[in-house]
Amino acid sequence: MFESLQDRLGSILSGLTGRGALSEADVSAALREVRRALLEADVALEVVRSFTDKVREKAVGAEVLKSIKPGQMVVKIVHDELIEMLGAEGVSIDLRAAAPVVIMMVGLQGSGKTTTTGKIAKRLTDREKKKVLMASLDTRRPAAQEQLRQLGVQTGVDTLPIIAGQSPTDIAARAVQAAKLGGHDVVILDTAGRTHIDEPLMQEMAEIKRKSNPHEILLVADSLTGQDAVNLARNFDERVGITGLVLTRMDGDGRGGAALSMRAVTGKPIKLIGTGEKMTEMEEFHPRRIADRILGMGDIVSLVEKAAENIDAEKAAAMAKKMQSGKFDLNDLAEQLKQMKSLGGMGGIMGLMPGMAGMKDKLAASGMNDKMFDRQLAIIGSMTKAERANPDMLKHSRKKRIAAGSGTDAAEINKLLKMHRQMADMMKMMGGKGKGGMMKQMMGGLASKMGLGGMGGGMGMPDLSKMDPKQLEALQKQAEAAGLKPGGMPGLGGMGGMGGMPGLGGAKLPGLGGLPGLPGLPKKK
Repeated sequence: MFESLQDRLGSILSGLTGRGALSEADVSAALREVRRALLEADVALEVVRSFTDKVREKAVGAEVLKSIKPGQMVVKIVHDELIEMLGAEGVSIDLRAAAPVVIMMVGLQGSGKTTTTGKIAKRLTDREKKKVLMASLDTRRPAAQEQLRQLGVQTGVDTLPIIAGQSPTDIAARAVQAAKLGGHDVVILDTAGRTHIDEPLMQEMAEIKRKSNPHEILLVADSLTGQDAVNLARNFDERVGITGLVLTRMDGDGRGGAALSMRAVTGKPIKLIGTGEKMTEMEEFHPRRIADRILGMGDIVSLVEKAAENIDAEKAAAMAKKMQSGKFDLNDLAEQLKQMKSLGGMGGIMGLMPGMAGMKDKLAASGMNDKMFDRQLAIIGSMTKAERANPDMLKHSRKKRIAAGSGTDAAEINKLLKMHRQMADMMKMMGGKGKGGMMKQMMGGLASKMGLGGMGGGMGMPDLSKMDPKQLEALQKQAEAAGLKPGGMPGLGGMGGMGGMPGLGGAKLPGLGGLPGLPGLPKKK
């Protein structure tokens, strides 16, 4: 979502950090470019003015311009103001009320209210262990109620039975009563939308609110809306009184201005963001993490959380143990590739790695994309069980059969086997005997440098699965303080507890030196 803004701000701010000293004119010139970048990203003019004024006020002070690293100080100020604009702290859906807690979904037609209703219901059911009832109040859009019923079947969440001819307010009252009688913890009301804001819509929303007395009123807005997002949010807030925002299609290629504008204008927190079409693709909105992504600082905490959700812990532990013994066959490689895909593919992972956001284009240019993973999985899937366990037996006739079965050619099979050999050799080096193996030695030194003490879990990294988000954020800050800057991230070949990642070194990518899958650690000064 923020790729274009990330690229623009990254180039502007890197120009500041590369200088030994800054004048007030330098800061003003950079802020003019920041202003232009935000306006091009569809951020509302009033929000841009407020943002740049606050940054200028803090950035042109004597303590900044005369500091040892003024460029980095300015970047920090921009970062802090971005966080402030996005909401300072993440706010989740508030369920602290007498059951059933009523959540009312509002928004324009086509913003994704019904799908978002299903996603939130599934999220509350799976994560909060709540018994949820969904009810569609949209009597105008054809098959809207049936769509929600189908989502209920898909997600295993209860939906209110459809009774033809009832008004939206009657359905709302019936939903609340049914939730009370059925022992539901939460009832979600999916209201009707319009193609634009009009008086009848607002009156209907106000009447539903009076009838159901919702604890949360969430405005669902398409993040691709652009400048109109501000008027939309302001109107709904004034007439209905929203308690939070949910942004959909955050995985799109839009400019992302809605996310930066709506929170600043309404003062209401963005609680959730939709990151894809699947019912599980919804995340809590964390302003600090989003600001980090926009400025190219990565988001290790979200990456680890995503890994914890998508990767089987027992399977990962077994894989790590096997790797430490130096064993790594094509079944293991296939498992690695599947894990990479479940984490959003190479582009998704790089976007969350500090200093690695700019690598996505280089990866695509080198052919390291998700389609390549699909081809590699097809090659491995076309092999026999014996061939996957013992790749050395793959001679010309076998490769010819596998190529025909996977729709590839012998050259691609050879590339896959070469990558496997490199990874297997790396695993032997890392898990070798002697002085405890290379990975253990390197991670032990890193742990000492970061003050982490004993290391556990996975391939010798800290046991991240047992840390809460605050501890993970503290770990990320410690890593940055330890000098883990762009090009210095340890262990792309083995994120602890994640089962490791395929070797990137084999792709001969710029800036990823060292062993296959292991970018160079920071050099000692």
